[in-house]
Amino acid sequence: MANLKVVPGDWKKWKGETLMAFAFQEDAPHALGLGPEGSRLSLAAKRDGFKGRERETILMRPEDHGPAARIILIGLGKKEDCNSETLRRSVPAALRQAEQLGLASFALRAPELAKSPSAQRQEVQALAEGLLLAAYRFARYRSPSKEDPPAVEEAILLLNNVSADARQSLERGRIFSEATLRARDLINEPPSRMNPERLAAEALKLNQPPVSVRVMDKKELGKMGMEAILGVGTGGAVPPRLVEMIYKPTQKAKKIVALVGKGITFDSGGLSLKPPQAMETMKDDMSGAAAVLGVMSALSALKLPLEVRGYLAIAENMPGGRAQKPGDVLKAFNGKTIEVLNTDAEGRLVLADALSYASSKKPDLLIDIATLTGAAVVALGHLVTGVMGTDAKAVRAILEAGRDCGEKFWELPLVKEYRPDIQSKIADVKNIGGRRGEAGTIIGGLFLQEFVGQTPWVHLDIAGPSWSDSDQPYCPTGGTGHPVRTLLRVLEGI
Repeated sequence: MANLKVVPGDWKKWKGETLMAFAFQEDAPHALGLGPEGSRLSLAAKRDGFKGRERETILMRPEDHGPAARIILIGLGKKEDCNSETLRRSVPAALRQAEQLGLASFALRAPELAKSPSAQRQEVQALAEGLLLAAYRFARYRSPSKEDPPAVEEAILLLNNVSADARQSLERGRIFSEATLRARDLINEPPSRMNPERLAAEALKLNQPPVSVRVMDKKELGKMGMEAILGVGTGGAVPPRLVEMIYKPTQKAKKIVALVGKGITFDSGGLSLKPPQAMETMKDDMSGAAAVLGVMSALSALKLPLEVRGYLAIAENMPGGRAQKPGDVLKAFNGKTIEVLNTDAEGRLVLADALSYASSKKPDLLIDIATLTGAAVVALGHLVTGVMGTDAKAVRAILEAGRDCGEKFWELPLVKEYRPDIQSKIADVKNIGGRRGEAGTIIGGLFLQEFVGQTPWVHLDIAGPSWSDSDQPYCPTGGTGHPVRTLLRVLEGI
């Protein structure tokens, strides 16, 4: 969507053919923000079978052409259940109706449900995010079709009073959405194009004040003693990289936060080869790195008073002639040795080097984001991220921010009694747990904990929510960009 703006004033003074408004599921619903006229319209819609269920729509053509030639009502469900995520999920229905009608622009009467200034800001941002995220399409490799609806160029949010706060919330929604869409684009690219070299090049595009970017290549990684990331990348045609991005505010930083993203641009499983069907979406195994890059791209616009360091641990896991083998032993950046028993447990290897390097710089908080374990999908499904960590305050902040952003998280324990499962007989640790395969997500977290030292740390296993196999209200099939918006909200709150 090219343009999204807020316009003040009474809807009756708005000049246009198509007006959209929201309605609840109550027995006598009314179109929110349209006053008595809205009640008349809603009752007429109800006679035609409109229930006001969430995301339900109905197109009406009032005989008196008031308040517009076409009125589209959008259901919000029950009033008691309505929140920011309801708005975020429902507003794409307005966009879809506009596309079906071939509209270049449309106006949407904002419901203005909030009772406090902070809630009002959140409401406007949710509407903006719902529209901008729903407008996303990854179609650069597909031939245009006559059946494709034309893109809507402009959406107008009608508010009674457009304050500076409302404009700031709209802009904030745009920043959050663009960062998410940048991550989606990276994930959705074919893996032969989005290889380690290309992903590092995408990070370098951010290399301008206040963000600096450094790319460490194979030779430098060898000098630094990063055998773990090098081991994963030995089977691939394109050598691995470690990218360091640093955002520094103009004023003295309140705190330093480090974000580490797993960046496996394609995961075949290495010599511990995956079944063919399991590889079909493995271009998304760099979703953690894509999320970190998305977050870093938004910091200049948000002007946060923090120093934020982003690390992308990038490699492709392939079964080449030089690929690492089950039974190999690698030494990570912090000196710990790792027995590799399964080359498909490669994400934790690249993170071992990246986490130990990031923690050596003494940040106040360290967060890693990784499509780490299939066990997380078994436990939590495709909508929920598993959260583990040593910083209870940061874990709570992520859970709360996720609720605000409509991204789901669930805390899992770091059960110390499971630590013997990764004890190796010939090295400090091994990269998989016991043969029974129990508690795989927690075992993955315990392995990563070996490489963060005393740094306060949180691990996000996004194996489920990083990719959607079907179209969702504001995300088409493919990479989701999860959890960019939640991370930005967390950073704002520090």
